[in-house]
This record gives sequence, C-alpha cells and structure tokens, in this order.
Amino acid sequence: MKTRISILFTLMIAAVLLTACAAPVGEIPLGTQDNGLQVELDKGRVLVISLESNPSTGFGWHIADIDETVLKQVGEIEFIAASGDEGLVGAPGVEVLRVEAVGSGSCTLTLTYNRAWEDVAPEQTYTLTVTVP
Repeated sequence: MKTRISILFTLMIAAVLLTACAAPVGEIPLGTQDNGLQVELDKGRVLVISLESNPSTGFGWHIADIDETVLKQVGEIEFIAASGDEGLVGAPGVEVLRVEAVGSGSCTLTLTYNRAWEDVAPEQTYTLTVTVP
C-alpha cells in the first residue's frame, strides 16, 4: 500500500513539473521572408527579427509603428556583421530586433529601413500583424 501511494505521489509531482515546464517561453526567429506575416504570440514570447542592413551607408532599421501595450522592444537593435566580415569597415550584415508580447490584443509592427535624419520615404518597409491572446 505504501509503495502504491509513493508511486501515485511521484506521478502527481511529475505531472505538476511537466505542466509548469510546458509554459510558453523562448524566441521565435523571423527574417525578410516573413514580411507581411500574421503571427499569434503568447505573452512572454519574443520575436527575433533579423534583417539585412549596412549601417555604414547611414541606413538602418527603425520601429515606425508599435502598440506598446501589446509588444515591447527588448534591448537595442543589434548589428551583426556577415560571417567572415567582422571588423571590416563598411561590411554588410544583419540588424536584429527583439520584441516581447506583453499584453493581450492585436497590433501591426512596422519597421522602416531609412536614414533617420532624412524626411523621405523609406527604402524598405517590414510589417507583421501580431495577435496576443
């Protein structure tokens, strides 16, 4: 009888631990091919958007539109030089932006590739429609 209770107790603890570990966590990588995508994202999950860039030209990716009650930028936009080009002045690479789902709702995340000081249409636009249940 003691063994049966011990086994049941162990199984109950294992079930609780598995349920706790199943919570949505982690990052979802996206790139140029995902432009225009509709994404459903659980609270706490992070979109990692990597887009080609060459900051030495003055161009960079910027957030043009975001609903901060639904999505929040995590950290700064990071530039990563193309493999083998690390340390080369003017080398192209990718800019990486992270946004976290922080509240329920739906919003359009719009990124523009432009020179921040110029008042002209962006060279490129990247959009995602994000829904957080």
